[in-house]
Amino acid sequence: MGSDDRLDTAKLISPGVIMVFFWIVAVVLWQMTGTLFLLFNFLYLGTAIGVGIGLYLALPRRKKHWGRRASQFFMGGYLLVYLGLLKRENMQIEGFFFYLMAGVFGGSLIHYLIAKLAGPLLFNRGWCGWSCWTAMVLDFLPYKRNKQGRLGGKWGYLRYLHFALSLGLVLLLWFGLGYRLKDNSLTGLYWLLGGNALYYASSIALAFVLKDNRAFCKYVCPIPTVLKVPSRFSLLKIAGDPAKCDGCGACARTCPMDIRIPEYIKNGQRVLSTECILCLECINVCPKGALDATFGLDVGNRERLRCGRRID
Repeated sequence: MGSDDRLDTAKLISPGVIMVFFWIVAVVLWQMTGTLFLLFNFLYLGTAIGVGIGLYLALPRRKKHWGRRASQFFMGGYLLVYLGLLKRENMQIEGFFFYLMAGVFGGSLIHYLIAKLAGPLLFNRGWCGWSCWTAMVLDFLPYKRNKQGRLGGKWGYLRYLHFALSLGLVLLLWFGLGYRLKDNSLTGLYWLLGGNALYYASSIALAFVLKDNRAFCKYVCPIPTVLKVPSRFSLLKIAGDPAKCDGCGACARTCPMDIRIPEYIKNGQRVLSTECILCLECINVCPKGALDATFGLDVGNRERLRCGRRID
């Protein structure tokens, strides 16, 4: 999954593996449940992200990001519009909690189990880079490069607070008020509309205030609290060739998550930060072709992040 403008067919292994993973899930779930929708659902998702990665590989360097955005559109649009708005599945994290507690094998529960718990063991936090319907919009905002680094202080704990508040709200409604979220109900649709309205409003506001498109992803979004655990053990991570890397820092300046990528290369490691969203922008801008996405066995959670400002 490198940045050379010529398409190396050997590099199609990565999107091929991801597509096959989803196709296997589709067939297994179909056979287990007899539900034809599950077959269609995961065949579509696997094909969509595979096509997006394939486009990324096929397009010239300056246009490669359109491959990732195509994947965001096909994946995020399908989940939000079709499953969320039309099928009335509450795809917010609160919906996952409700369905999990009720033991309902609905779309939200399946989505979280596959894309955000099991999936990251294979393709890291690729959800954040290639499928998220919130980031699908944020990536079009003007602040693609955060020049000052991450905020310090207590900002890094906001996502965990958000996660705790979401879980606490569900527990209060479930045990305190006896509330149950019915599958495919208008209530689920209201949860989805309300939650996404708050997500979009807060994420766009943060992007403009902090001049950072991915500020919401770094500080507020509760989903990384789930993704970061399995992504430590992900087979797919960014790797660097120390012999080619000249330490120019182009990758770190471009990284939307403010990861100090050259330090991993210098230490002979793959990028072990659980903040990596596998957007591949670092690969795309490397003038020496020193970076690539590779499969391997290592354990992440060694965070080397660019933290340049503090707002308490």
